Amino acid sequence: MAKDTIGIDVSKDRLDAFWHSRDEMRSLPNTAEGFEQLCSWLEQNDDVLFVFEATGAYHRGLERHLSLAAQPFIKVNPKQARRFAQAISRLAKTDGVDARMLARMGIALDLAPQDVESEDIHDLRELLTARRALVKDQITAKTRLATALNPVVREQLGRRIDDIAADIQALDKVIAQIARQRGTLEDRICRLMTIPGIGRLTATTMLIDMPELGHFDNKKIAALAGLAPMTQQSGKWQGKERITGGRSSLRRAIYMPALVAIRFNHDLHRKYQQMLKAGKAKKVAITAIMSSASRLG
Repeated sequence: MAKDTIGIDVSKDRLDAFWHSRDEMRSLPNTAEGFEQLCSWLEQNDDVLFVFEATGAYHRGLERHLSLAAQPFIKVNPKQARRFAQAISRLAKTDGVDARMLARMGIALDLAPQDVESEDIHDLRELLTARRALVKDQITAKTRLATALNPVVREQLGRRIDDIAADIQALDKVIAQIARQRGTLEDRICRLMTIPGIGRLTATTMLIDMPELGHFDNKKIAALAGLAPMTQQSGKWQGKERITGGRSSLRRAIYMPALVAIRFNHDLHRKYQQMLKAGKAKKVAITAIMSSASRLG
């Protein structure tokens, strides 16, 4: 656990960093040069934990640099960070305030650093992100094609759909190539592919979006995936259990495989039917099957 922290508010062009024990603030560019300056700031201190929020594309360069430099860091959920700020009555929201709050959050919650990931994992994550964007473009183009009447528009959309399909195929080839170069990752992918309904892409997505698979216990994995029902209870009142939080990209990746598994996997089919007979809603039963699939990595 960290004895000291540096909270970092990440924006598109800038990193606002606050060193907790030194009560010192610095503003650095969100570039490779800024990452180097950030690490140089540490000097000989090796027990400082960097704490920053997940900010879409803006934090990825920082995360990659810290990971490859073997610097301890933790990437926190923005919703959790905001709730912590509210709990300590930090209602103002500026870059400096957020950096201070993140540094304090790391100390108060005794946050532990994430496992260091290899460069291949970072490359695979970037490729998967690009693939998801292409799939969205493909769906949009197909939707427009279904209602387009003008022949020029239809011809352009058809060409665009073909180009996107070729780009997706190229990405899939590179993703598979990188995975095969890492024997351990390939072995885990093949293991997941033994589950009916899970193909290479789904297995790869599961392992990249959740590298903790196979290293955490079942309850932690289900919680990280956002597939663990949260109890709603106060006194004699008992509300419905609901899933919340977690990694939505992973849930989307295993939803369709879970439906296939319900049809063709004997054990999961039986579990699904038992839950329906017990009065569980179909959505609840499917979530349980998704949770089972997420724990088999």
